[in-house]
Amino acid sequence: MADEDQVAAKDRKILVAVDEGEESMYALSWCLKNIISQSLKDTLILLYAKPPRAVYSSLDGSGYLFSADIMVTMDKYSNDVAASVIDKAKRICKEKADHEVKVEVKIESGDPRDVICQFADEIKADVLVLGTHGYGLIKRAFLGSVSTHCAQNVKCPVLIVKKPK
Repeated sequence: MADEDQVAAKDRKILVAVDEGEESMYALSWCLKNIISQSLKDTLILLYAKPPRAVYSSLDGSGYLFSADIMVTMDKYSNDVAASVIDKAKRICKEKADHEVKVEVKIESGDPRDVICQFADEIKADVLVLGTHGYGLIKRAFLGSVSTHCAQNVKCPVLIVKKPK
């Protein structure tokens, strides 16, 4: 009985990686319906990994291809996309959850595979939930698979949710 009380009192950290795709939002919805518990003290952590800014070099060797104004515009667009994704994810949390859910948000910059793995380990997530694009073998070979990389490199359990066709 004491063991059950300790388990019930444990705060679970459930990390859901979100991006612009429908697949990650489906995984979030699925997580809210199937994993988040009112009886447990769950914290849902939404993580958005902003892709690194592409580095371009000029042919004349000066090293600069874009003006500072263009770089500021690109950064603003990247920040707007991140805010939009997080806003959509928060809306889904309010609409789909059966009860009020404690939600935290984190936006990090870098390769999503590395960002997700490092953050999951850093916060000692109890589970990592990811959507999958369901790429075939060829596309996955060229583009890489974030979910496969995370499943192989994260220390916590990883739940990969595939959106039905």
